[in-house]
Amino acid sequence: MSDKIIIFDTTLRDGEQIPGASLTRFEKLEIAKQLEKLNVDVIEAGFPISSPGDLESVKEIAKAVKRPVIAGLCRAVKKDIDACRDALKPAKRGRIHTFIGTSDIHVKFITNTTREEVLRRSIEAVKLARNYCDDVEYSAMDAARTDFDYLCKIVEETIKAGATTINIPDSVGYSEPVEHGKLIHDLMNAVPNINKAIISVHCHNDLGMATANSLSAAMNGARQIECTINGLGERAGNAALEEIVMALKVRKDVYKLETNIKSEEIYKTSKLVSRYTGIPVQPNKAIVGHNAFAHASGIHQDAILKKESTFGIMTPSSIGITGHELVLTSRSGRHALSHRLSALGFKAEGEELNAIYTKFLVIADKKKEVFDEDLQALMETEGKKGFDAAYSLIDLYVATGIKITPTATVEIKINGKSFKAAGIGDGPVDATYKAINSLVKEDVTLLDYQLRSITGGKEALGEVSVRIKKGAIEVNGRGLSTDVIEASARAYLDALSKLARAKLSKV
Repeated sequence: MSDKIIIFDTTLRDGEQIPGASLTRFEKLEIAKQLEKLNVDVIEAGFPISSPGDLESVKEIAKAVKRPVIAGLCRAVKKDIDACRDALKPAKRGRIHTFIGTSDIHVKFITNTTREEVLRRSIEAVKLARNYCDDVEYSAMDAARTDFDYLCKIVEETIKAGATTINIPDSVGYSEPVEHGKLIHDLMNAVPNINKAIISVHCHNDLGMATANSLSAAMNGARQIECTINGLGERAGNAALEEIVMALKVRKDVYKLETNIKSEEIYKTSKLVSRYTGIPVQPNKAIVGHNAFAHASGIHQDAILKKESTFGIMTPSSIGITGHELVLTSRSGRHALSHRLSALGFKAEGEELNAIYTKFLVIADKKKEVFDEDLQALMETEGKKGFDAAYSLIDLYVATGIKITPTATVEIKINGKSFKAAGIGDGPVDATYKAINSLVKEDVTLLDYQLRSITGGKEALGEVSVRIKKGAIEVNGRGLSTDVIEASARAYLDALSKLARAKLSKV
């Protein structure tokens, strides 16, 4: 049996199913390109039947990303499989991934049928998918709660029908590591043709054991792990790619398994996904959290300085953290900025570099030090977004105090023309948003507002993330400034621009 674990990333499918984590087509493509740099083996690009926009996003990713296998998810239904076929036509290496619930509770309450009917539909779905594609994955949804003998039968028959990968998911996060490992072990020994397919696992984190369950499955014969960046996904999320990869790398003595992942790209990928989805990474998150390599205890600090391995089992550089040293000031030129951006993995040339340099100088004039985190945030929030913003901030004036009603006057550009308006509110941000609303005239609901400091100190760069909703459309917006009110305005206008674009393109 191979000692290589296939990393199947489903950030763009399961990860995007978090409420509010909607991504534009451009953002999905940028994440897919970064996943290719990370060297994942399979990218599950979406659920094509779910919307015309998702089908087109999968198709664009299939065109642009060539090394990984590009997978599309579909129910065991002909129209779903046909949509997958259409979306994956441009793919150099495509995979149709079909699924159906196999546990008794799913059979009864979701498909409202019988075990025999589910088996029949599973076989037919795999056969149809094989007519379109040589690479077919079948998932027995809620396998962890499926009757074992029935699961063996359905695995055997779908392999006979042509499935090349069989996924045994813990769809509701019910398993624990010994149990899930034993399930894989028992299947490997009970299904006569199991060696003709790759066995995969897709573990959810409802009890906080998704990573442990996935690793236990791998030790018992699974050779594909389905996971997401930052552990994003339905409910409590999925097994986190960064945890799976670094566990296998750091504890190779235990697992004796490896992946193709370029771990130095992990941190950048994590930050990109966090910014585009608007879902922050908790500070104490394993591997990629802000505190993952921080040491506050004096005893720990002294030990680390003497010998890093005393309290460090992996280095920051192993996941691509470049450090927090001073890198640039207001006296730095374009060449220095370009060089540092390149080191961080960004490419900016010509007019784009000039525009970024102008914005960099505004930040540098307000700060004594400009750090890598500042530059990364600048590029992610103010760099090329793949479309022209419908709304942009020209000027902002805010008056507030303990005994006065907060007021704001804004000047914004709407489709190339300048407009001014004033508003009052409960606070300066509320007043600013009401002034903007009087010009934009969109009846939206503000679902979420988050402010965080990119770096430390009184002149720290602030990043604001907002999520707004109109009808069925939810979008995220981000804004960056040393002034939190300005950052708030930019984030709101960014979200409104995405909303306008989504309404036009139905994405």
